[in-house]
Amino acid sequence: MALGELERAVMAQLWAAPGPLTVREVHDRLERELAYTTVMTVLGRLAKKGVVRQERDGKAYRYAAASTREQLAASLMLDALGDVGEDRTAALVAFVDRVGPEEAAALRAALRDAPAPAARPLPEVPEPRVDGEDTGPGS
Repeated sequence: MALGELERAVMAQLWAAPGPLTVREVHDRLERELAYTTVMTVLGRLAKKGVVRQERDGKAYRYAAASTREQLAASLMLDALGDVGEDRTAALVAFVDRVGPEEAAALRAALRDAPAPAARPLPEVPEPRVDGEDTGPGS
């Protein structure tokens, strides 16, 4: 789920705000000429995507970012990795090849300091029966 230019501009206003904003407040903070209804539509789409939280305030709604800018960026990167199919490693290598030295150092530090991933439990495998009867599915 990528964000368009206007969606990113709206999100920037929500991230910069000290609290939830109404459509009017977001509209007034944007540095471009847009119809109020356009901003309302964008906020509605972002709410449906789960990117913003929508809370009732009288007859209106207030909107707040559902996550930090960094959390959203991480989510978008994971979504992009999911789109490459089986060869996620190649996509990660291509990404690392394109970052600058500071970003590469930050990645190394994050990987070094990250807790080890939790081991996934292995699926249960039924014990073979001694009398030779099959106990698998469909038997």
